[in-house]
Amino acid sequence: MSGRGRLALCALAATLMSAGALVPLVEPAYWLLQAGCMVGVMSGVGALARRVPLARATTVALQGLSVLLMLTVAFARDRALLGFVPTPGVLGDFVGLLTEGGDDVGRYAIPAPATDGIRLMLIGGVLLIGLAVDAIAVTFRSAAAAGLPLLALYSVAAGLSGGAGGWLWFLLAAVGYLLLLLAEGRDRLSQWGRIFGGTRAPGRFASGPEAAERRAPVRTGRRIGVVALGVALAVPAALPALDGGLLAEAGGGRGSGSGGGTISAVNPLVSLQDNLNQPEDREALRYKTNAKDTQDLYLRIMALDKFDGTSWRFSQRSVEDVPKRLPGAPGLRSDVSTTEVTTNISAAGWYRQNYLPMPYPATEVEIAGRWRFEPTGRTLVGDRGQSTRGARYEVGSLLVRPTKDQLASAPEAPTALRREYTRIPAILPDVVRETALSVTEGATNDYERAVRLQDWFALDGGFSYNTEVDSGTGVAAITRFLQNKEGFCVHFSFAMAAMARTLGIPARVAVGFTPGTPQSDGSMSVGLRDAHAWPEVYFEGVGWTRFEPTPSRGSAPDYTRPDAPVDGPTDPSSPDAAASDTPSAEPSASDSCPAEGRQPAGCGAAVADGAVPPTDAGPPVGTVAGIVLGALAILLIPLLPLLWRLRVRALRLGPGRRAAEDASARTLAAWREITDTAWDHGVPPDGARTPRSAAAEIVRLGGLEGPPAEAVHRVAGAVERVLYAPEPRPGTGLAEDARLVRAGLRAASGRWTRLRALLAPRSSVRVVWAVSEGSRRLNARWAARLGAVGARWSAATGRWRPSRQRG
Repeated sequence: MSGRGRLALCALAATLMSAGALVPLVEPAYWLLQAGCMVGVMSGVGALARRVPLARATTVALQGLSVLLMLTVAFARDRALLGFVPTPGVLGDFVGLLTEGGDDVGRYAIPAPATDGIRLMLIGGVLLIGLAVDAIAVTFRSAAAAGLPLLALYSVAAGLSGGAGGWLWFLLAAVGYLLLLLAEGRDRLSQWGRIFGGTRAPGRFASGPEAAERRAPVRTGRRIGVVALGVALAVPAALPALDGGLLAEAGGGRGSGSGGGTISAVNPLVSLQDNLNQPEDREALRYKTNAKDTQDLYLRIMALDKFDGTSWRFSQRSVEDVPKRLPGAPGLRSDVSTTEVTTNISAAGWYRQNYLPMPYPATEVEIAGRWRFEPTGRTLVGDRGQSTRGARYEVGSLLVRPTKDQLASAPEAPTALRREYTRIPAILPDVVRETALSVTEGATNDYERAVRLQDWFALDGGFSYNTEVDSGTGVAAITRFLQNKEGFCVHFSFAMAAMARTLGIPARVAVGFTPGTPQSDGSMSVGLRDAHAWPEVYFEGVGWTRFEPTPSRGSAPDYTRPDAPVDGPTDPSSPDAAASDTPSAEPSASDSCPAEGRQPAGCGAAVADGAVPPTDAGPPVGTVAGIVLGALAILLIPLLPLLWRLRVRALRLGPGRRAAEDASARTLAAWREITDTAWDHGVPPDGARTPRSAAAEIVRLGGLEGPPAEAVHRVAGAVERVLYAPEPRPGTGLAEDARLVRAGLRAASGRWTRLRALLAPRSSVRVVWAVSEGSRRLNARWAARLGAVGARWSAATGRWRPSRQRG
């Protein structure tokens, strides 16, 4: 294969390996196969154009035309002339599809469905990047500069996916780029000609200083590439990462052992607005509980307790091993009414979240995997990549029912807690505090102030719920929200928490899910549109208490309503009498239950006898099969040299060869096996030497002694008799001698040499030589056939066209 052909193949491989980072964005991933075929056709057009040869600009123009034709056939065949010729209508369809694709990108959460618009954006983008890489690296012979479009492709994909699959996609993209650089380096070296170390068989290594000098740049380039790739993988792994996304992987804990490690600050509200605007309410969680009423069973993920003026964030906290029984909820006294309930939850196979959604406050959690406990926020966080994907777990939690009197008479919170949770940024506009004072004027305690803030937002202030409003989280967004009185849960919860802090009331913002929708089987389904944010206010003796200022979302707690029930005290450490130890078979209605569901066997809380799998079936079978095949390919590709070497050794020394070939062929096969084995262990073959001289070199450089050394000389003598004797007399037992030599070379070599000889044998380069030789012969055969066809055409037309000979 020519150097330019090899470079074109590497450019194709680099493009597709970088495009792999786009796979987590869209499901299913069949579009990548379609894009790969199109990029291959485009590369083939470029190879043919360069072979003619055509001008560089003409080559790129033809490739661009092929891209347009393929996109026309794939996406606008009905509007095209003859099914593939673009027309103005085709261009109009492209504009429409791209517009729809842009809308779909803003509408769907990752992974998005492969709509026509999104597929056109993905496939068209990969084709354009492939065209740029092929033009820069192959047509204009500048492979290093081709890394810019590859970097752009990977960076956009990694940014949109939030780093899903991170190191694997980076490794593939980096390996693709290194292959491109190595192909160009080999091509440049070959232009200086070939250095021969004497008479030798075609395709074998020369020996001596000149050969070493020739191989040195290639080896140096490989080592630099491997070191650079290792540094690129190791350094990001050693640095702290900042991830985000309510429904995306959001960074995780580190360390192991009791009390070790921390979790870093993240912004879990990045995708909250997108989730609320999904056209399809995709199920993320499903649960069953023995709670009599699910209206207060919010599934809390985490609490944002740090407000710096630009956003609310999760503070850096220490994590520890998950205890059998979680410590008591902070600030909760035994005279407050509580009910202990059990909830069995199952997560969809696509739902990937490092923080575990569960009711607050949880008392115990049973879940498999690497999970850590953060005591301050009472959350569970996945360690070392652990996520909720497909998880099933059981949570014991308390339903806390304080009375209005208990909240109104709550003593002042501890000084340290008040100092942390009433902190506000200096840049917070005065209008926030002034509005809070105006709304709560006349209130005599923090409980009354908190209720007035909630009712002002939810009922009396003239606010409206709108998920299309800009979801800014800083002081400017709060000020704008108070003026326009329009927003969604982020604005309501952030504004109320900030206003409560200006009044000296400890407050923070919780994020998670509302209780969800009752199902006919008694379970509760929690979808993307149930994603929610709400404020939590601290009252000494009760602890962190939920409020609901967002209109038309969730439900206001009973203790904030005028007719709040007054229950007797219970012990938080024991279940309330109202909740049985065994799940109830009778469903109960909740505020979120539709009227038609409030009939017998309708919606409501159900038995907690086991988590019910979500209705989302998970990834399609084809996607799973593709991922499995891709993983197998990634695992097998590094083993191909080993497998090839084992196969060749079996053919040379196996009994099948002894029966199928004559003794002379078996002798030469055994000698070839010995020279290749020596080559694998660092003794390169030299075609200029006689078998006897080569045997001495193998013994000397391989450090052979005793029977292995005698076996080498014995096989070499047999080869000389076969090649030079008037009457060839092949030896016997040569296969056993070859195995003895291999054992001796392994025993005399170091551990690294033995490992390389096993996994990356040098003699496997013969495959490359065989492919190159086959390609050369095929090209010569086709050139001869084309010349014969041209001669016949000239004779038939009476014209003579002299043939062109290419060097």
